[in-house]
Amino acid sequence: MKVVVSAVQEGLDAEVSPVFGRCPAYVFVDSDTMEFETVPNPAMSAAGGAGIQAAQFAVSKGAQAVLTGNVGPNAFNVLQQAGITIYPVSGGTVRQAVEALNSGQLGPVSAATSGMHGGMGGGMGRGMGGGMGRGMGMGRGMGMGAGMGMGAGTWTAPTAAPSGPARSTEEELSELKGMAQSLKQQLDDVAKRIEDLEQKE
Repeated sequence: MKVVVSAVQEGLDAEVSPVFGRCPAYVFVDSDTMEFETVPNPAMSAAGGAGIQAAQFAVSKGAQAVLTGNVGPNAFNVLQQAGITIYPVSGGTVRQAVEALNSGQLGPVSAATSGMHGGMGGGMGRGMGGGMGRGMGMGRGMGMGAGMGMGAGTWTAPTAAPSGPARSTEEELSELKGMAQSLKQQLDDVAKRIEDLEQKE
């Protein structure tokens, strides 16, 4: 089966992104052979409608299942209409997510897991709404809020951490590094957009 995993960078050992529509990259994986292809998310810097564009992209690439931290209602509707099953993943790497799917540890969702334009809470209390006018709530009660101003978005407080096994310092550090890389990319995109607009004035 061909699955697509939202990721913070390329490769099977990349951390799973807690957001779908504005994650930095998608890793398309053959769940039987573990052969994969990483593709940059063409919708990450979209001024609006990122979830719909991202979902349409996944459909166009032939994905049969989506593994991600959270998916909004617009993306969910597109994926559902295309017959693509969505499995929530609460952290770990792309490889671990696909292996969990293969071993039956993941259950599909029947509705969107985040609201419209909200800060997206990941499975272990991490929240990260995808920038560009969407507020970013980053984990464990630390709100880094009100977006980059490229679209009307509202900030939602991150979800509380559910009960579950505690993560190691190494796991949390790896995850935070991935988020930092994602945020840096978004800031670079914003700076480039500002530069482009200033040149047009």
